[in-house]
Amino acid sequence: MGIGLIVTYFCFELNIEYNLDLTFLSIAIIFPLVFTIRSSFRRREKALEHLSEFRSVLKTLQYFFMSSDKLTIEEKAEIENILFEVNTKSLKHLENEFYDVHELDQTLHKVIEFTISRPETIPRNLRDKIFRFMKDLHESIENAYAIHAHRTPISLKAYCELFIYAFPLIYVPTIIFSIHISHSQFIIYGLVLLTQFILISLYNIQNQLEYPFDDVGLDDIKLGSFKMDR
Repeated sequence: MGIGLIVTYFCFELNIEYNLDLTFLSIAIIFPLVFTIRSSFRRREKALEHLSEFRSVLKTLQYFFMSSDKLTIEEKAEIENILFEVNTKSLKHLENEFYDVHELDQTLHKVIEFTISRPETIPRNLRDKIFRFMKDLHESIENAYAIHAHRTPISLKAYCELFIYAFPLIYVPTIIFSIHISHSQFIIYGLVLLTQFILISLYNIQNQLEYPFDDVGLDDIKLGSFKMDR
């Protein structure tokens, strides 16, 4: 916003003004900015869907194992701990900007190993159901991590940021020419500051939605809601 004040001051001092169609600004700045906000919002909504599926699949697997009459109490406790470990590690990784899912993959494989190693106590029909739900579990986790890793294209964000900084150079001389109020410069200063404040606010909103798992922004996803023992 300081750039806007400086540009406005020099435009008045050097008498710089010209007539430019402000539709250009809407095409160059507003449209890409709104597009990135909508894209980030859709990613957030998709992340909520995948996390909801993630928790529901884990709970279903827990019910399958707990309802088995052939598993001992110790075996039920073992698989339940594994499922809780999958849940905890998945959410923990999503909170971090940089992460390695190799350890999580190994934990997920424990569920398969537990199921395969007990053909006598886990009948084939139950194994088939477990494998089917494990597919859904893997899919929900991979989708959530894809959203976490692949965000709005950096080039588009850089383009929006560049034009926000360049905005006063185009807007200020045009608004001075349009309003013709040289004796009341405070109106021009107010319009420039208000418009730039709106653009910066929109950019910051998009930037907060860009990282929906870090629990920093007001609209970030509350990962604690997707714990198995919430």
